[in-house]
Amino acid sequence: MTAPTATSSIPTTPTTRAEAGSGITFGRVLRSEWIKVTTVPSTVILIVITLVVMIGLAAVVAWSLGLAADAAPPGAAFAVPSSGLAFGQLLIASLAVVLVASEWGTGMIRSTMVAVPGRTQALVAKAAVIAAISFVVGLVSALGSYFVTQPILDAQGLGFALGEEGVFLSVVNTGTFLALVALISMATGTLLRNTAGGIVTVVGGFFVLPVVLQTLAGLADWVADVGRFLPGEAGQQMVAVTASDGALSRLEGGLTMAAWAIGLQVIALVVTKKRDV
Repeated sequence: MTAPTATSSIPTTPTTRAEAGSGITFGRVLRSEWIKVTTVPSTVILIVITLVVMIGLAAVVAWSLGLAADAAPPGAAFAVPSSGLAFGQLLIASLAVVLVASEWGTGMIRSTMVAVPGRTQALVAKAAVIAAISFVVGLVSALGSYFVTQPILDAQGLGFALGEEGVFLSVVNTGTFLALVALISMATGTLLRNTAGGIVTVVGGFFVLPVVLQTLAGLADWVADVGRFLPGEAGQQMVAVTASDGALSRLEGGLTMAAWAIGLQVIALVVTKKRDV
């Protein structure tokens, strides 16, 4: 005769607390992308180098401007805080391409897309993190350049207040410019899925193509008009304290560059949702 076995009645719930909080949210995706970027030592080192070099270049420009103080046009010193922008643009563009294209090249993007099947949140989070970092780099470098170069400029009577007309907005737009550069470059890397090809494309678009169009500007008026609406050229006017003759205004330059960034991001998102990973 067998003894009856006691069965324990353990209460169960259809959904545990851990399961209830395991859904995919944009905040969690954003946090994961932030961790990806900030925990890679090479990325952090490159960001620090960008800040140091941009401030260093501004100091060199301020020193050279001081040597020719008598010949300097009025307001020339106002552009000093953003004078390292070209170098920052190059590094931020390259960094944005590398951060996204390397995932496609190594196949790591598959893990991301498995965790976030919709893909939209992942790409938007990547764009938000890269743009935010780039904005901070541009803003901090411009502010740092201003405070570092003021003693140099004051020695030659060229010092100016941050509240001078257009100066503070130029400093802020230095960050905005780099954020838009990052978005354009990230979209390019997403579309090409190749690190080397993406870097060559963005460098060509930002630095080589404007030079080519300037060389050909004498052939037809429309060539010069097209050149004004290139993202790099439009962005430079967004940062400029005073607009050059025939150039876009600060607002027009900002809107033009924003249109490039948003348009390429939308295209990259649509293509990524349709392509196989």
